[in-house]
Amino acid sequence: MIFITQLKKIVVISGAGISAESGLSTFRDTGGLWEKYSIEEVATPEAWRRNPEMVTEFYNLRRKQLLSAKPNAAHRALVELEAHFDVQIITQNVDDLHERAGSSKVMHLHGELLKVRSSVDESLVYDWAKPEVKLGDYCEKGSQLRPHVVWFGEEVPMMGPALREMMDADILLVVGTSLNVYPAASLAYAVPDHTVIYVVDPGDMSHAGLNAHHVRGKAGEFLPGLVQELIEEWA
Repeated sequence: MIFITQLKKIVVISGAGISAESGLSTFRDTGGLWEKYSIEEVATPEAWRRNPEMVTEFYNLRRKQLLSAKPNAAHRALVELEAHFDVQIITQNVDDLHERAGSSKVMHLHGELLKVRSSVDESLVYDWAKPEVKLGDYCEKGSQLRPHVVWFGEEVPMMGPALREMMDADILLVVGTSLNVYPAASLAYAVPDHTVIYVVDPGDMSHAGLNAHHVRGKAGEFLPGLVQELIEEWA
């Protein structure tokens, strides 16, 4: 008789902190891209309507930065989990560093920088690995292509699928996010009571109110060790 053992499910919520260790700017950084532009200028639907040239240029700069970045030790550590667990990554990041590291199940809450979409039909989404989008690059319906990202003030269409993933989590791993950005932060509170929660972040997470094991430090330094502990204890 053959017994099939179901793998425990780990859901990972990743945020800007994990990508910052690969050199990608976050909007809280000093000296990075976000310090030269305000959110209101480049990350809202109103900004797009007011000045699409500035918004397009800002995301061109971010795309160029991403194309030269590489996954770090934290991204690679999450890939190792897949040999022992059913792993679903839910990321707030718009980069593809999880995928490039080798993670197979990645859900992007806030869109993807290496995709663009129609500015009149959000279902028309196109892969875009070139560094630049230019004004005059149109979709098949003749409208300007815009970044395939969720701007402040827009709905987060992947919240429903993300919440469903949380319901099945045996282990929740929160990496590189201080859980201050909503609605994404609400996902951490949607897991079942039995879910074991780990948080890897250098900040003070006391505000979060989670019954979690907090590893206070950078993901690239501490996540590889935590992954080995998870494998030894739970696999």
